[in-house]
Amino acid sequence: MKLTHEERIELHGFNNLTKSLSFNMFDICYTKTKEEREAYIEYIDDRYNAERLTKILTDVSDIIGAHVLNIAKQDYVPQGASVTVLVSEGPVVEVPTESFTESPGPLPDSVVMQLDKSHITVHTYPEYHPYEGISTFRADIDVSTCGEISPLKALNYLIHSFDTDIMTIDYRVRGFTRDIKGRKLFIDHDIHSIQNYIPENIKEAYDMIDVNIYQEHIFHTKCKLKEFDLNNYLFGYSKNILNEDEQEQITERLQMEMDEIFYGKNIRNDKE
Repeated sequence: MKLTHEERIELHGFNNLTKSLSFNMFDICYTKTKEEREAYIEYIDDRYNAERLTKILTDVSDIIGAHVLNIAKQDYVPQGASVTVLVSEGPVVEVPTESFTESPGPLPDSVVMQLDKSHITVHTYPEYHPYEGISTFRADIDVSTCGEISPLKALNYLIHSFDTDIMTIDYRVRGFTRDIKGRKLFIDHDIHSIQNYIPENIKEAYDMIDVNIYQEHIFHTKCKLKEFDLNNYLFGYSKNILNEDEQEQITERLQMEMDEIFYGKNIRNDKE
């Protein structure tokens, strides 16, 4: 049952529930030569450097209504970046009822940041297959909050901030808070699926699988892009320069890579 503003439960003290959103994305690319691979890694490192990731995370902080207390950011050699942000909920304000509805969050006009008992982090992992010509970029973002801040409000923006072939999204509510009679509350809002926080046009573009453990307040959704256009996975050239056999072979490798990431197992090894 959804609570109206007048029906909201009065708490004994600070809302101690911890709400954690983990957003994990993958971008896949075919890089035939060492030069192509190095160029792709350089492109990813430039596109998702610590400075830009900091902008993404600060936008996330704005979306969920948090105040940034501290930021730590780092670009790594040979590749990758991290940002951590510590944030606080800020002044006590009236939280509108719609904050608790299952609907996609806003898109504004994101290094580690710090919040009061809350934080937002991102780590990137460019990598490549040792001999099959496939390069992969992975970014892990965690938004962990206490109080009435809802990290799910930032999911829509995070999805639109990255070029994503595969997404794995986890949401969990941990701990408990108390009402004025001392009764424990293990969750303070309704949630049926992470998919309800994803816009319809995004859901139409992806195949999705849900695994939810409602009694434990654990929610999991993974997504794989439906449409496959080989041109979107070649770095620096189009498929027109490839013969049909090459196109078929590369397509098979890429789709196998995506399936293995999506299902979380080595499919080729399973067949051997």
